[in-house]
Amino acid sequence: MTSFSSRPHIENCTDCDQRSLRLFCNLNQEALRSFDQIGTHFTVPARTILFEESQQANGVFVICSGQVKLSTTSKEGRTMILRIAGPGDVLGLSATLNNIAHEVTAESIGPSALKSVHRQEFLHFLEEHAEVGEKAARSLAKEYHEVFLDARRLAISGSAAGRLAQLLVEWANTAACGKPELRFTMALTHEELGNMAGTSRETVTRLLNQFERDQLIVRRGSSLTIINSPGLSKLAG
Repeated sequence: MTSFSSRPHIENCTDCDQRSLRLFCNLNQEALRSFDQIGTHFTVPARTILFEESQQANGVFVICSGQVKLSTTSKEGRTMILRIAGPGDVLGLSATLNNIAHEVTAESIGPSALKSVHRQEFLHFLEEHAEVGEKAARSLAKEYHEVFLDARRLAISGSAAGRLAQLLVEWANTAACGKPELRFTMALTHEELGNMAGTSRETVTRLLNQFERDQLIVRRGSSLTIINSPGLSKLAG
């Protein structure tokens, strides 16, 4: 597995007060203690490559905090962002289980804390705890569902405004974790947003300004809050 020169992450999984909100990390005490005994916690700055497309998978990464961009590149050099992974997501799971090369490139968007677990350690962990196999299966299903929604958004939504609005609504709902305030940190550039929404950087800038003028969203620095969720959801279709 790729090594990083970042400082160690001081927390362990048993001390994490957010794990009950996360699909893979919400393990029973026995499995959690076993998980604490394997792998390595570490942090990385923004724009750090965790692994690259076509690189042999040597293990998985569990995101503790931060966001990671997953992308793929065509033979012509065109890059497409497939999804944004967040806390609790397991990166490289499919490639690790199948012992194949990564299908995507994973790059941190902002400062992020992760846990890396070597393939053999992870496979042994799966064999030891039946619950972990269920969590892994559900994590793969969640990843498939998110990629499906992204593909559906690009294929079906008729307008750039609708595609961008849907992205903002999805990210805000994910960040809210059931809380009423729909606020999240926008770490992507306008060019990256355009990549995900199937439009240009200039169009993204224009639409965000329009959403703000229409009092659908409020931006303060990199923080974005949806203040009219029904209105933005209507645009998203």
